[in-house]
Parts: sequence; C-alpha cells; structure tokens
Amino acid sequence: MAETPYVPRLAIGLLHYPIMDKEKNIVATNVTNFDIHDIARAARMYGVENYYIIHPMKEQLMFVERVLDHWRTGQGAKFNPSRRRALERVKTAESFEAAIKDWGAENVMTVATHARPIEGVETLSFRGLRERMYDQKRPCFLLFGTGYGMTEEFMKSLTVILEPIKGAPPDDFRHLSVRSAVSICLDRIMGSW
Repeated sequence: MAETPYVPRLAIGLLHYPIMDKEKNIVATNVTNFDIHDIARAARMYGVENYYIIHPMKEQLMFVERVLDHWRTGQGAKFNPSRRRALERVKTAESFEAAIKDWGAENVMTVATHARPIEGVETLSFRGLRERMYDQKRPCFLLFGTGYGMTEEFMKSLTVILEPIKGAPPDDFRHLSVRSAVSICLDRIMGSW
C-alpha cells in the first residue's frame, strides 16, 4: 500500500491593513470581488487549509461574507458547485493576529511577500521556504499585501520575507496583481514540480 505523501500545513492571508499607498501613507484598501474568488480557487488547488481576507473594517468583512453566502449556500452554490468548493476555506478576520488565532496552528512560521527585499529581515528563496516547510514540518502562514504593499514595520514583525517574484530582464517589472502573485507563489511552494 502506497504511503500518503506529507503535505505541509499552509494558510494564506490577504492583508488590507496596514498597507502603503503610492504616496507611502498607511491606509486600509478595499476588498475586491476578484480577489475573493480567484485567490480561493488557487488556494484550493494547492491545498491551502484556510484563506483569510484580513480587514479592520466590519463593512468590508460584511461584504465578503455576503459574497461567500451567495456562493456557499445561496443560488451560486447550485449554479457553480466548483466555486462553492473553492470558497469553503475562505474566512474573514479583523487582524492578522485574529487570523493566526483562528487557524490554531502552533509554532507558525509567518512569511511576508513583497516586490522588493527589506533590509534587516531574513529573506528566503522559494526553494528555501519549501524545504523548511517539508523538512521542519512547520506550519506556514503566507501573507500577501494589497495596494503598494505591507508596511516595513509590519513585515519586520514576521519570521521571514519571501524572495520577490522577478520579471524578465531588462525591465524586471514588479507590479503584478495580487491574484497573479498568489498563484505563482503557491505553485512554487506547493506545486508538484
């Protein structure tokens, strides 16, 4: 009988505060419908335990819950059962700390994604993160920012930062949609390559 392969424990979060805007002000960004659906589909495909949409404003979280209700139990569940399955693992949280607590994993490695390295914070390659997750069997909470990224102060409170996704030379354009970045990161960390 074949042994079931080990699958690392992974949760992801889409952080909407504290986020930088293009003038480097700290803001809370709006939740978008595309981010709810598309990230949930990628998360389900790559075995993510929970996908947290993190926002401090109750009105934004209520919007997410209305969308989820439609696709989990409303007309959307009957119309598209695959979408319902993808959205089963989506949760809301008012803060990163609340998301970590809700997930309930212990000894969690918290990882930020960012388009540029941050001085003074350990940066791991995709391969390095994957190896830690498999070798140490340590749960990982991978955070993605919105707007122009998480604040440096917030990122410095996490365990490590994941290396940036690099664009093709010579331009090395680094302004992917968060949906694209999530898919690339999940494939590199959890894919069967």
